[in-house]
Order: sequence, then C-alpha cells, then structure tokens
Amino acid sequence: MRSGSIRIAVVGNGYWGSKHVRVLSSLPDVDVTVVDVVDERLAEAAAYYPAARFARSLEDVLDDIDAVVVATPPAEHCVLTALASEAGKPTLVEKPLTTSVEEAEILVESAERNGTVLMVGHTFEYNPAVWKLKEIIQAGSLGRILYINAQRLSLGRYQRDVNVVWDLAPHDLSIVSYLLDDIPSAAAVWADRNIGIRHADVAYLRLDFERAATHAFIHVSWLNPNKVRQVTVVGERKMAVYDDLSDNERIRVYDIGVDPRDVDEPGASHAMPVSYRTGDITSPYIQFQEPLLLQDRHFVECARTGTQPNTPGQRGLDIVRVLAASDVALATGRRVDIHHNRPSMSLLPIVGHADAREPHPA
Repeated sequence: MRSGSIRIAVVGNGYWGSKHVRVLSSLPDVDVTVVDVVDERLAEAAAYYPAARFARSLEDVLDDIDAVVVATPPAEHCVLTALASEAGKPTLVEKPLTTSVEEAEILVESAERNGTVLMVGHTFEYNPAVWKLKEIIQAGSLGRILYINAQRLSLGRYQRDVNVVWDLAPHDLSIVSYLLDDIPSAAAVWADRNIGIRHADVAYLRLDFERAATHAFIHVSWLNPNKVRQVTVVGERKMAVYDDLSDNERIRVYDIGVDPRDVDEPGASHAMPVSYRTGDITSPYIQFQEPLLLQDRHFVECARTGTQPNTPGQRGLDIVRVLAASDVALATGRRVDIHHNRPSMSLLPIVGHADAREPHPA
C-alpha cells in the first residue's frame, strides 16, 4: 500500500455507517469517502465532514481508494464485499457478514484467493469491558462456567430485511464465543412476531458449547420497554455481570453461589439439600475506550500492513452458520446441530420448549 494517508470508502451512511465515518474521520492520516445512493444522507455527511469525498457508487471510487467499510443493509454485503475483495481492497464488513452461509463462504474464499484482509465488525470483541470479563473467566476465579445468559432488548429498531435474531444476536453470539474461545455446536430457538407479519421481533436462543462444556442463553427483542445490554456469567464459585449501559461499574463480580450438601434423610424436607453463600461484590477497574474506535483503528493498521485482523472473515462465517442454524431451529421447533459445512436437524426435540404455540417462521 502507498505511503501517507490511507483512503477508506464507507459504503452506506445509515445508522452504523455514519458512526464509522465519524470515527475514521477522527483518525490521523485517514481520508474518508462516503458512498450512499441516498442524496440526503450524502448531504448530511457533507455538512459534518466537509473534507470528505462523496459518491453514489463504490465502483465510481474503487480505483481511488485503499480500503472499504461496508455498512449497508446485510442483504447487500456479499456483492459489495466481493467487489472490493476482487479489486484487492482490505474490507471491514458490518455484522452479520452476510445473510447466508453460502455467501459468507464465498467472501472468505475470495479474500483468501486474492490475499486481501477481510474483517467483520464484531465491535464488542474490541470492548475493554468484554476483555476484562474474559480475563476474569480465564483466571478461574468464577470456577467452572455453568452457563451464560445474555440480554439485548429495546423498543425498536425494526428491520425490513432480517428478523430480530439476525439483527441483534450477532453481538451476543460473538461476545459469548469470544469469552469461551468456542463456537456453538448446537442451537435451539423460540421466537414470535408481534408487530406486523414480516419478521420475528422477540426470540430466545439456547446454544450448546461442546468444547467449553457449557451453555448460553440469549434473549433478543425489538419490543421491550427498557433498553437492556447485559451478559451474566454464572460459575461454580462466583458470578459476574457485564452491563454495557452502566456508567461506572460495567462489570460486577458477585461472591455468591449455591453449594450442594449431604443430608442424612433426603426425604425429610421438601427443600433441596443445598446451602447458599453470599460474599462481597467487587467491580474491577476498566480503562474504557470506545470499542468502535479501537476496532476501526485496528482495521486501519491491518489494511496498511496486510496483517490478519482479530475478527477475520472466518469469525463472521462462524456466526452466520449459527444464525442459519437458528432459522432451521425456529422453523422446525427442534434443536439443530451446527457443523462446519451446513447445519443438520437433530432428531431430538427441544428439551423444555416452554411455549406450546406453533413458532412463526423468521
């Protein structure tokens, strides 16, 4: 790559694209080109970033840029990213990488064949609070991980092209996979659509992690009165809660738990023979920085040097495989095994499927 400033095109100046434009414009030696088919969005970007360049098509600027950020609706990711990859341009793609396993495989293969950087925007893997939570887990202070529970809830934003699982769950799938150093081996889903007839707007996922020998439960919703962004890690010895909306205590570690105990007469009481213990609540210091800034700065460095990113295209493919499996699980009401190629339906029904209603298709 040429010396001096790096020229990056941000394709799509919507919700996430505008954030990338803001962050990249703040970095030294980065020249930004904003690409969008909507003139109003280009005019809005021009009002805030007059030094940027503007275009309506990626093809129009492909010869005059060094790297690409794709932040369009997910259905457009494959075509745009393939175009950039075939032109040898390092590319950062917002989550989800694509809307199908086949498309994600095409992009990973294209990047490998062309020797280009392909990075997926799993922003929370660049979050210092998530780094700290993983550090706590790996230190063993929580003990064996019994399960992880994640919630990503709010009122809106409803999407036209994907359901709530594809829209919100990629964040928590990437967080949990990162924390456990593992990818789900099976998925079960319950979901429903309450507003409109197009997509499910609330969903509950159960994910099995074979190598990590634990489970994760993810609740996502576009139809919730409060905004919630929380991950709870329950260990045998301690528990930890990561609250992304907290101003000063994003992680709290609870010295609390339940211990089984022996009793002489198991039938003497209706209560389970356990003892409850409570202790201190601690909150570790976190030197917080904006995750998107850390992510985009990392992308710029990878684009300059050709270094493989911490969240490569393969990570995006892994998450898309889980999302595709969730579609099958939702349509069939069954647990779905996730393989390296494509998911196949398990013969066993979901254990404890709480709602007897027929699940709506995504």
